Amino acid sequence: MTAAAEPRPTLDAARATLRARFGFNDFRPGQERAVSSVLAGRDTLVVLPTGGGKSVCYQVPALLLPGLTVVVTPLISLMKDQVDALTARGIPATFVNSTLSPGEVAERMSRVTRGEVKLLYVAPERFDVGTAAERLRAVGVSLLAVDEAHCISEWGHDFRPSYLRVAQVREKLGWPPAVALTATATAHVRQDIVRQLRLENADTIITGFDRTNLRYHVVPTRSDAEKDEALIDVLRRHEGVAIVYASTRRNVEKVTATLERAGVSAAAYHAGLDDAHRHDVQEAFMKESVRAIVATNAFGMGIDKPNVRVVIHHAMPGTIEAYYQEAGRAGRDGKPSDVYLLHAFPDRFTHEFFIKGAHPDRATIERVYERVVRSASPSGSVQIDAGAIAGALPGKVSDREVESALRLLAKAGALASDPPNGNRAYVRLLATADRVKRELGAGAEHELGLLRALWRIAGDRLYDGVTIDLDAVPPPAGGSPRASSMRDALEGAQFVEWHRVGGGDRVTNAKRPLSAYPLDWSALDRRRSAELAKLEAVQQYAYASGCRRGFVLRYFGDPAAGRDCGGCDNCLGTHDASRRDRTTASPRAPAAKSRAKSRPVARVSTDGEEFTASAGDARLLERLRALRTGIAREEKVPAYVVFADRTLLEMAMRRPRSPYALGEIRGVGPMKIEKYGERFLALLSAAADDTEAA
Repeated sequence: MTAAAEPRPTLDAARATLRARFGFNDFRPGQERAVSSVLAGRDTLVVLPTGGGKSVCYQVPALLLPGLTVVVTPLISLMKDQVDALTARGIPATFVNSTLSPGEVAERMSRVTRGEVKLLYVAPERFDVGTAAERLRAVGVSLLAVDEAHCISEWGHDFRPSYLRVAQVREKLGWPPAVALTATATAHVRQDIVRQLRLENADTIITGFDRTNLRYHVVPTRSDAEKDEALIDVLRRHEGVAIVYASTRRNVEKVTATLERAGVSAAAYHAGLDDAHRHDVQEAFMKESVRAIVATNAFGMGIDKPNVRVVIHHAMPGTIEAYYQEAGRAGRDGKPSDVYLLHAFPDRFTHEFFIKGAHPDRATIERVYERVVRSASPSGSVQIDAGAIAGALPGKVSDREVESALRLLAKAGALASDPPNGNRAYVRLLATADRVKRELGAGAEHELGLLRALWRIAGDRLYDGVTIDLDAVPPPAGGSPRASSMRDALEGAQFVEWHRVGGGDRVTNAKRPLSAYPLDWSALDRRRSAELAKLEAVQQYAYASGCRRGFVLRYFGDPAAGRDCGGCDNCLGTHDASRRDRTTASPRAPAAKSRAKSRPVARVSTDGEEFTASAGDARLLERLRALRTGIAREEKVPAYVVFADRTLLEMAMRRPRSPYALGEIRGVGPMKIEKYGERFLALLSAAADDTEAA
């Protein structure tokens, strides 16, 4: 007779575990469905809002399932916090990552092998080398949990190559059921997660993205000084603990100093701090011994701080996903909380710079390859200096773009990097024979033996420097375990100069055209376009005149999106419209005063079409054309390369007063704003001033 299969754990058992180990009486919305699906052995995709309790969806099943649960997470710095919290509840959990010594890793894996661990947290890169997956398969993996699953998608906002190999890891683990969890995934990203992880008939659980206790605000600003002023004002008007997000380490330090000078107790948190300092800052935040934490975007992930009352973005994030996740760290206790975006249009350019650097265009990649090939020796070896290459290329190409291009070329196989040859070394004798005899006396027999062996091989050439095959040096001088320390000692005492030779970067085949390598140009373009589209969505959110909550929910495809939430600055009528008018004139409506004085109409022909414009618009159009002609002559290009007639007419009729409003006009993109925006906006501003004076 065959043994009957063990019955699967029940939802009642899950509730009992939730109460006994976690102290909660019942599951939150979405958690129950997710736990039920996981316990039934189905592949599951869970999308819960930030603070919605995603970890419970795999931690409770892990305690009820018979084998090991492997949790793949990108948050190395927070694994310890997760494991410490579980251990405090009596749950056998551990983590393995690059912060541990080989001995510590071996000890923890031994515990896993003995069946003493129920949850093992690992970073996706842990499976890139070695046999970790095969070892875990032998133990028996009942569940694979993939946290921050949006990272697995090429459309996600935190693209991470090792995540793309998680499906291969799952296969090596023996295809256990998988649960993928995220707080930020559009419909496209959800489809990508299912495809990349190869989830079979996945049960998709989406509880909605709305956090009804959050009030959304945008404060338009023109400079960092205005941002600082607005930041201090917000913190003085709101009580409670606050998180302030800044874009870079430097800005984190700068904003922290600004708050301290204003009398607001604050602490900085970023990756540049050592582990002990970061821990102290985190403890100060948790114990509320400081009012505000100023941090880069990693802060807050996995930290259960329920009573953050205010989250403020000092600079615009690059995606709605990032903004939603970071803003969602406010009000996890369900009480009313406020989230602010301090917005200035130039914030966009910083993100565009990074997107361009991460996703260079085809022409840049081709030029980088051509430059590297020209610099290579006949054997293909080449000294690669990204800065030097960037400086030698035409146009404005950054080091970051070159570095990204080099990575893509290496991934495609056009470039290779070889390790140094361990058997060959360049050796030059620096000390005279008299000095050797005088200073290497009793007790240095091994060092003298090494020098004599080298002299027998190279003779006088040793003074000029010579490449020597270390295998030809007889032991013990050549191959003994002491040989390396002897060589280091002689070099440190300035008796010899010594370094390995061989290895380094090389062109795989200098005669092979780049077109012969598997570079997916359409995929590169798609990723760049996707990142720019995400950035544009954040810009649209900042300038939205309707419900901000509805904007966010529509972005994620949430059917709960409405037109009046009663909980954002636009719906509450608290948005500072006068400040917005000073910084960015509405892109849709020309100034009423100037239009009222220009009622006579004129027929204007542009690009083969005829339009009806005011006489004032027609006069302004001629001034814009004159400016365009001057620029075209300076740059020695046809006038239409600067701006088309149709674009100039739209400028004359809409009269933008800000870079954002200018960017709303057809034919005006970020690059043209950067090149020509200041001159055209100056003309348009002067024209408006002339009209008002009249």
